[in-house]
Amino acid sequence: MNKILLLLIFLLVSVDEARAVSIAAPYEYGKVIIANYSERAGLAPVVFNHWVHRARYTCRLCHVDIGFAMAKGATAITAAANKKGLYCGACHNGKRTYNGKMIFASCSGANPRKNAACERCHALKKSNVQERDFKSFLEKMPRTASGNGIDWEAAESSGRIKPIDVLEGVSIQRPRIIKAQKDFAIESKSTGTAAVVFSHKKHAVWNGCEVCHPDIFPIKKGAAKYTMHELEKGEYCGVCHNKVAFPIHDCKRCHTGVKTKK
Repeated sequence: MNKILLLLIFLLVSVDEARAVSIAAPYEYGKVIIANYSERAGLAPVVFNHWVHRARYTCRLCHVDIGFAMAKGATAITAAANKKGLYCGACHNGKRTYNGKMIFASCSGANPRKNAACERCHALKKSNVQERDFKSFLEKMPRTASGNGIDWEAAESSGRIKPIDVLEGVSIQRPRIIKAQKDFAIESKSTGTAAVVFSHKKHAVWNGCEVCHPDIFPIKKGAAKYTMHELEKGEYCGVCHNKVAFPIHDCKRCHTGVKTKK
């Protein structure tokens, strides 16, 4: 009886944790507050919106070639580093363009406390502007019911967005892309739950191989053993899902295979 009670408590907590992820407004899904040094300099923390950048660049480009850590707050981004062309400064240097338009420079030499341009990034208290920009962008995108409401997979495959994967002067020459493995099933240990069908092809569009292997997943198939609880804690698939990619409680996005029999 005690074991059953504990199991029920565990399941309820797990569901509550998953639901908590979706409570945030859609435009805030994937938002990262960068406050390592800003407040010491008398500035508001930086608000980084993944949706803005994901519409333009692959995850692999930023997290591998440019070098942003996957863990929140783990990258020591400073104004000095940006001015040298590192991190945000790899694109935001006042020279690089996107879609024919100049990308504004980050951390210019002007006094940041008197420079209105700094508020484009140091914008923690400007949620109304961010929400308006997101709604305008959302109108053009295919929809889904979870996360920030955008079906990013459909947006990319339909050509609505064409994320850049190479940055001149930053990205190294890479070998021709290895042909992605065929989809494979990951059987569920819960009776009556459909197996997960994992697609390397869909993930490689955004991540290449390097984002996931070997730091998050070992290369050998089946070597990683994990549970939904670990995913909810931000491990394995949970490194991205629940944070930027669609949340793991959107069960039917992954569990599309054959159901586990008794």
